[in-house]
Amino acid sequence: MALSIGIVGLPNVGKSTLFNALTKKSVLVANYPFATIDPSVGVVAVPDERREKLAKFSNSEKDIPAAVEFVDIAGLVRGASDGEGLGNLFLQHIREVDAIVHVVRIFDNANIVSTQEAINPMHDIELINTELQLADLGQPKAQPIASKPVLYVLNKESGGHNLDENQADQRWIALMEYLKDKKYVIVDANVEHELKDLHTGDKQDFRREYGMFEDGIDALIKAGYDLLGLISFFTTGKDETRAWTIVRGSSAPKAGAAIHSDFETKFIRAEVINWNKLIEAGSQAGARELGQIRTEGKEYVVQDGDVMEFLHG
Repeated sequence: MALSIGIVGLPNVGKSTLFNALTKKSVLVANYPFATIDPSVGVVAVPDERREKLAKFSNSEKDIPAAVEFVDIAGLVRGASDGEGLGNLFLQHIREVDAIVHVVRIFDNANIVSTQEAINPMHDIELINTELQLADLGQPKAQPIASKPVLYVLNKESGGHNLDENQADQRWIALMEYLKDKKYVIVDANVEHELKDLHTGDKQDFRREYGMFEDGIDALIKAGYDLLGLISFFTTGKDETRAWTIVRGSSAPKAGAAIHSDFETKFIRAEVINWNKLIEAGSQAGARELGQIRTEGKEYVVQDGDVMEFLHG
């Protein structure tokens, strides 16, 4: 399913650093020839412990993840909707994605150049939002940009002055008030970029040093997948365990189409079990004996984490 998320924000807020950390988890990376104009695209594996456990459970030869596409879009500036800083071109790139990751800097560091006089997340958010709204007004017949789903990524800096570490900072208070009904994650893009080439054990050691115990990039990818309204169902066996991507609310035949068009057009029924119940049963045969594998018809709405087997004509 070719759905993509565009990474946007002001210049020098950490977009490309974040993208580089993301693409270390790529299943495919395509860098188009560009001179800071054309976007870079990375198709990133969606981390999923459920799939990993199923692959181990089935002793699968292959473990194939779901994927989501991230697009690194050059920084927008004030006046982008009028063409400032090649803004019209960059805004067109945003029109072509399905959702937006808006990177916002939440740290003070005089050594990192900012296009703004002072670090103020709400000012930055409002500037970008205004440019997107103006761009829509300028092209009323185009696909609206400002209505796309948005995930805010608050980029902090290890060892720096981060707004989230001073809960009384008015800039932080205003930001939290704005985000109270929105989706956001906090990431240290620079640390995640530094960690991207390390092995898992070494990563955990460095995370402890930085006081970061969660993988910010994994959290971002999962949140982005959810932002697009996507869920995964699984097929599992000796040959492979695979996560299949579908839109939340899909019927069983529509889900089957993710595997092969015949599974939708010639759908008869599907056998379904929750991934965790399958593992708890110890085997598919055990799950059958316990009556935990259900037979579902065309009207069944597939749930996130279902393990499915399709019967078609």
